[in-house]
Amino acid sequence: MSHTKTIGKDVSGLVDVTDPQAVCAAVLTIFKNRYPDHDFSIINRLYTDFGVLYTGALPGFLACDTSYHDMQHVLDVSLAMARLIDGYDKNHAGENQLGPDLALLGLIVALFHDSGYIRRANETVDHGAKHTKIHVSRSARFMAEYLPSIGMASIVELAGKLVHFTGYEFALDEIEVTNPKHRIIGSLAGTADVIAQMADPAYLEKCRDHLFAEFELGGISKQQLADGTEQVIYKSAEDLLIKTPEYMKATITNRLDGQFCGLYKNIEAHFNGHNPYMEALEHNCRHLEFLLEQNDYSLLNTSALRP
Repeated sequence: MSHTKTIGKDVSGLVDVTDPQAVCAAVLTIFKNRYPDHDFSIINRLYTDFGVLYTGALPGFLACDTSYHDMQHVLDVSLAMARLIDGYDKNHAGENQLGPDLALLGLIVALFHDSGYIRRANETVDHGAKHTKIHVSRSARFMAEYLPSIGMASIVELAGKLVHFTGYEFALDEIEVTNPKHRIIGSLAGTADVIAQMADPAYLEKCRDHLFAEFELGGISKQQLADGTEQVIYKSAEDLLIKTPEYMKATITNRLDGQFCGLYKNIEAHFNGHNPYMEALEHNCRHLEFLLEQNDYSLLNTSALRP
């Protein structure tokens, strides 16, 4: 398949992932087709409130200022999550299906998994990226405050656990859930987070232009060792790009195929046999390797990065 995509559209080129209402409509179509007897009207409220939060219109919060972990990224993840859930339940029958209630839970986790980057109006922190290391716990806190306001207090504790499947604050085997299906939902959310961002047609540009800056603000580009010395992880945006192919391959092996048990393959059922996310992800990796092999970093510009 062609990998020439319109920037701002999802990996299929069909949905504008810069527009909460466009993504909301796509997700509603997926869930209504999969669970035709269930009332999903709450999803309209979820996406409306998400847009209010990210644009800074929610009282007590400032607009999102993280340019990598932004509105488009989260909308992309929520759409991937809906497709993964749809594919999973298409691949399973009866009691083995997740069902509409867990589907909604998973969507909520995906939609608010990065809300912890959003600064509160009374905070002294001057940039959301400075919350990078604790943003998942902050996302759980946001959901604990928000979900009761829409009549969903009953899922606060569970959502607060499952959102940690999208981050690195806890090892996944330390996240205690008793229902195996809850672990599946968490793993699907983590999977959606990985595949949506790495399949983004602008992933390479975003790593160079936005992710490195967030890493610097969040204290990810360097780390303090036990002996007090400082280790540089990424010395520049160029260095981040050089290390990105290895990171992508390790993420597929260790996270997608390993910790998340290859659940990304369920999206093939949604797309009738192929996986545009993995195809685009692997294309991004190969394309960056090709550019790096040229040993000419002038190639790393916006026009060259796009296939």
